[in-house]
Formats: sequence, C-alpha cells, structure tokens
Amino acid sequence: VIGQPTKSKHPKEPGENKIRPVNKKAKPKTPKMKERESADPSLKSQSILTQVMDKGRFQKLAATLSLSAGQSVELRCKGSNVTWNYPSYLDTFKDSRLSIKQLDKYGQLILANSTAADTGEYSCWLQLCNGNKCRKDETKTGSTYIFFTDKEELFVPTPSYFEIVYLNPDKPAVIPCRVTTPSATVTLHREFPAEEIEADGTDIIYDVKKGFVYQHPTSDHKGIVYCKAESQGAPQISIKYHLLYVEVPKGPPSATIAASSSRAEVSDSVHVICTVLGEPDVDVNFRWRYPGQESERPVIIQNFWRLIDRGTGQTTRISKSVLVVEDFEDRDAGNYICVAQNLHGETTVATKVELN
Repeated sequence: VIGQPTKSKHPKEPGENKIRPVNKKAKPKTPKMKERESADPSLKSQSILTQVMDKGRFQKLAATLSLSAGQSVELRCKGSNVTWNYPSYLDTFKDSRLSIKQLDKYGQLILANSTAADTGEYSCWLQLCNGNKCRKDETKTGSTYIFFTDKEELFVPTPSYFEIVYLNPDKPAVIPCRVTTPSATVTLHREFPAEEIEADGTDIIYDVKKGFVYQHPTSDHKGIVYCKAESQGAPQISIKYHLLYVEVPKGPPSATIAASSSRAEVSDSVHVICTVLGEPDVDVNFRWRYPGQESERPVIIQNFWRLIDRGTGQTTRISKSVLVVEDFEDRDAGNYICVAQNLHGETTVATKVELN
C-alpha cells in the first residue's frame, strides 16, 4: 500500500460539551507542596493540559496518547490567555474540524472526526503580556503527542508522493516517515541499490515522533530512500524521500548583479538580474532601489529559484530577481541596487545603466 495524500472530508460540526460544574472547597496548600511543585517543573507544566472524557471527567495527559482515527478529542489548558500549537497540516488546509476557543479560565481545543494525518504534538502554554508585548510563561506549559491509529494508514499521510530531504554536514537530518501506530515495526530502505539501511541507534536512530534521524549526514547517504512499516497485517510502504547532500558556507547571501546593457537607447527594454547561490533550504528575499522609484516609475519584478547539481555530489539553490524596465527614458538612467537577504544577513550589490 503506497502512502496516500491526505483527503479532505466534509466535517461534522462539533457539538458543545456539557460539563456540570462541581463546587469544591479549596484546601490551603502547605509550603512543602509548593516546594515540591517548583522542584519538579515537569509535573507543574503537565498539570495545565487535560483531556475531557465522557460524563465531564478530566484526565491529565501523559507524554503520548493513542486514539483511534475517527474519534473526536477535546483538550483543555488552564489559564485566561492560552496559546496552542498543533500539527501544521491543520493550518495548511484551514481545517474546519479544528475548533479553538478561549474561555474565562481555560483554553479549549476540539478536533472532530480525527484522521491518521492529525497525528502529532499538541501543546499549550500561558502568555504573559505587558501592553502589546507578550512572552511565553515557561513554567506553565503542557504537551502530549497524539497517535491517531489507523490500520489502513500506518504512515502519517502527506500531501505529496515525494519529498526532498537536505543533508547538511553540521546538523542532523530527518526522514519524516512517522507512524500512526507506535508499536509498528519500521525499517529504512534504499531504492538503488535495493537494500535495507540499518538503524544502529548511534549514527542512524529511529524516533517514533520524528522518523529516521541521520545524526552525522555525509555525501554517502544521498540517494532515494523509503520506509516500510508492519503491524498485524501486510507491510506498508511510505512515500519516497530524495536525500540531497549540501555543503554551502553559511552566511549572508553571495549575490551578483548584471544588466542586459550598461548603456541603453530611448525606448529600449532593459533587464537587471540579481543572482544568489546558497543553501537549498534557505529562502532569499530581494528588495530593489532604482532611479525612477520615487516618481513611481512602473517596472516588472520577477523572483524565482531552482536547484542545481554542482557535479560533486552537492546541491545548490540558485535564486534570481529580475527587474525589467520597458521603454527606457532619461529618468531611468542611474544606479540599480539589489538587496538580497536570508536568515544570516543581507548583501547589497549595484550596477549602473546610462542613457546613450
């Protein structure tokens, strides 16, 4: 069974849970209890996240929780200003099965008609706000990893049949073939030459919440791989992962700029191209300054990128921004400045175009 893309189902409207309030007399806490709570922050953080069970019962959540796909789940997080984190897949598709509300004393997350694709980490924390500035209260957080088990979908479904994984020599790489059933036996396989890749627990480990992790990637690991899972039935195959080895110096963009001509005639069309070579998984943003900008001179700007093989087993991303001036005139003569920015910093390059 090949891993299938996620399917969008018409969701049912989640009903409101009716919880009967129970009046309890508060008991004063002794100093010893306070000391014990502060000494073990994990207990304190986990205590703010609970699952609502049948008949208004509440259950504190462990690090993992297994539910059958199709079930609905309601989580509550104590506090008047709660922030939630959940699998990004639910945001990507703006899934109406997910409902999040903030009530007076707790935040509520309801996921109706769950599917195998909803498997992942669900967490919450309190926000401490001063005016418009808010920060996370590290002492009041809670999280659990929920497996939505489905014997027809042992692997957590993905939107595509093929994914690229970049192997950087200075950080671990993850082949994200996660399973919906934590007890499933999972193995890693290379497509060519056809062989099983041993997870030795040191250089390659399997994490049920992440997938297979290459602790120290090298160029020998590149190629196409897939995962196989077995759990009380026929084995299932994951999507394929193309592992590309990357070795590009980290830092601000390495940018160059060039114009189609340094001198232009009136009514010519002039192209100015800003080019960056860099890491495949690092986005580059471009900004332009040009002579006719203040007078709102109309120009065309197009950005695009692609991956190139440098022929040494390494892959590089080439990003380009092209500024086009049509019907060149006197006000278009001057300096064309490109600012390229990535997460490490920015680089400014310029070129001059004159009027003949």
